[in-house]
Amino acid sequence: MYKNLFWREFMENKKIADYIQTDTICLNLKSTSKNSVIKELFENLKECGLVKNEELALNDIFLREKMGTTGIGRKIALPHAKTKAVDELIITFGISKNGIEYESLDEDKVNIFFMFLCPENQTQEYLRILARISRFIREERFVDSLLKAKTNEEIVKIIREEEN
Repeated sequence: MYKNLFWREFMENKKIADYIQTDTICLNLKSTSKNSVIKELFENLKECGLVKNEELALNDIFLREKMGTTGIGRKIALPHAKTKAVDELIITFGISKNGIEYESLDEDKVNIFFMFLCPENQTQEYLRILARISRFIREERFVDSLLKAKTNEEIVKIIREEEN
């Protein structure tokens, strides 16, 4: 029982920035289509070494996308999936300077991408992180700061400051 209480409290105190794999961030995505940007972001994410089954993880992301676009509007997409392919939640981030047609809800191109994978048994944490990111990206100054960032570390710093 104590272990579960400790674990839940620990997870509830983790921030988005704690899950971001800084060295997987890409501030100049090369892709020009929805499927290729998902693959490019995933390639970066799998480089962190935390994806146990690459084929399953990528398949789960595409299956989630088929359920409905993760292009939420305002130039932002949140490709994500719950999957057995990871043991812990991991996040990467990317920016496309020119924007990508993404079947976004507002039909606008997407410039900012948060991609994350979460273990199937961490639904609470998955929903908490998704809700937090969704809340932060409503702030225009936050989105502008992300778009102007010059380094991966600056991205993490901007997100960390927003979380405090």
